Amino acid sequence: MKSIASSKYLACLVGSIVLNLLFIINIYVGGQWKLSWSLGAAIEAETVAAIYCSGHGRAYLDGLVVGNKPVCDCNTCFTGPDCSYFIPHCTANADGLESVEELLRDLSMHSYSGDPLFLEPFWMQHLASSALVVAGWHQMSYTYGGESFFSKELAKVVRKVHASVGNAVTQNRFIIFGAGSTQVLSAAVFALSPENTSSPAKVVTSVPYYPVDKQQTQYFSSQKFKYEGDAYRWKNRSDCSSTNMIEIVTSPNNPDGQLKKAIFHGPNVKTIYDHAYYWPHFTPIPAPSDEDVMVFTLSKLTGHAGTRLGWAVIKDETVFNRMMIHMRMNSMGVSKDAQLRAFKLLNAVLEEGTGIFDFAYQTMKSRWERLVQTVSLSNRFSLEENNPQYCTFYNKVRQLSPAYAWLKCEREEDKDCYAVLEAANIIGRQGNLFGAEDGYVRLSLVRTQDDFDILIERLHKLITEEDGDKTM
Repeated sequence: MKSIASSKYLACLVGSIVLNLLFIINIYVGGQWKLSWSLGAAIEAETVAAIYCSGHGRAYLDGLVVGNKPVCDCNTCFTGPDCSYFIPHCTANADGLESVEELLRDLSMHSYSGDPLFLEPFWMQHLASSALVVAGWHQMSYTYGGESFFSKELAKVVRKVHASVGNAVTQNRFIIFGAGSTQVLSAAVFALSPENTSSPAKVVTSVPYYPVDKQQTQYFSSQKFKYEGDAYRWKNRSDCSSTNMIEIVTSPNNPDGQLKKAIFHGPNVKTIYDHAYYWPHFTPIPAPSDEDVMVFTLSKLTGHAGTRLGWAVIKDETVFNRMMIHMRMNSMGVSKDAQLRAFKLLNAVLEEGTGIFDFAYQTMKSRWERLVQTVSLSNRFSLEENNPQYCTFYNKVRQLSPAYAWLKCEREEDKDCYAVLEAANIIGRQGNLFGAEDGYVRLSLVRTQDDFDILIERLHKLITEEDGDKTM
């Protein structure tokens, strides 16, 4: 009986092996794998990608749907089934939601001015290297291998990207991920605040500052920290040397694109460098940054703002561990789907060499030059200084190619520059949101080519109406 049972078991085992071999042979044809379970998903993705939107929109599998079929999501000022109809006299949108107040007031806002949609054409040219198919069973656990919320492989790729660009020192540093740089910045403020003190740390930024730094700090204000406004207001205070300070330095700065340095130094000072825009398509890279806490974001590198993935490069292990605790308590880590997509995209960036940076730099450089040419036709407006610097990435002296324009209304009667532009069908962001005067407005330069072209057209019309003797 035992011999018969053994023979049956052996027969089943051989049969199973043969079936698996036949299955492998069946799906591996002509030196390539034949798609099986992923075939439907691939067809579905390519079908949606092939929907014609006249170059002024895009259809998405999870976007607008009519009658169970995805339809075109049109760019600003375009409409129709294929986005081919231009809406005359529409408003140039160079604004966006970047404040808690606005977010709560209007959760249905169609778009954000910080959306780096100018990079979409690059990815349209690199469909295969950036495509991703995910099985339903992929990484279902909270953690990777029961150890960490964060992918070690993604951290390795991040280090390689920084090394190839030369914009940050990552050797012997810790890396932590978050839901965009916004969450990472919040975790850093918590981690750098004193634990046992009756006096909260003063969180400061220098004008013009990135509004979210102020609004987020105020929103999450606790006994550990409190937002205290403009850093320059505290610089000469006699009590600063004994006060716990946290300075957030956005460099390149949002809104004016300038490379900034910390104002405060000393044993009681902690500094967070927000390097969201410290990439060669926005600024010269004079040297690798080597600060205690440096924050980056996928959105300004690859353009994938909706993936919501940012990271920090940290020197001190204690700060790293405290940030890890914050992430665990705040959101139980970061979406594994976001980490997987970032892993795929950053590998594609590495495969292309300087490709994405060359494309993005040329695009932003061209936009800046067109804007400068337009604004130079009038004495009514001016732009921030753009002093050339040596860039180690391109091995040459070059100017900024900033994500935003910090526009100033020069006339005394134009105290509200936002209103001046609004009357000309241009929506920007008021200077007071950045702690500056209302004589300034920030204009986004990173959105679609349609958005930028309409912005230039509206500006040109405004300027020629004011200065009729000048022409382009």
